[in-house]
Amino acid sequence: MDSTMASCGDNTALARSVLKILEGKWTFHVLAQLSKKQPLRFNELRRQLGNMNTKGLTDTLRHLEKNEIIDREVFPTVPVSVQYSLTPKGLEMLVVLAAMKQWGQKWLS
Repeated sequence: MDSTMASCGDNTALARSVLKILEGKWTFHVLAQLSKKQPLRFNELRRQLGNMNTKGLTDTLRHLEKNEIIDREVFPTVPVSVQYSLTPKGLEMLVVLAAMKQWGQKWLS
């Protein structure tokens, strides 16, 4: 295989990895809310997303935290409160999302 094909294969694998991070019904919505204001507490984020179900939001937040896109900070209050914010990696992801939006506006409108 020549170097062009190998490079294409590497790019495909990387793109697939990025898309895997972005998969999920609520991922874009969560990132959009955190891009507007952060940090956000769980219930504040949930309200801004139209009172989505708790399990769906929890799963989305765990997925993004596992991929180091968001940071989860726990406060030792009663009851425990948690807030979420974008990591540096998450902030860079916003640049990718903006580029995807531009491409969509140009080619899909």
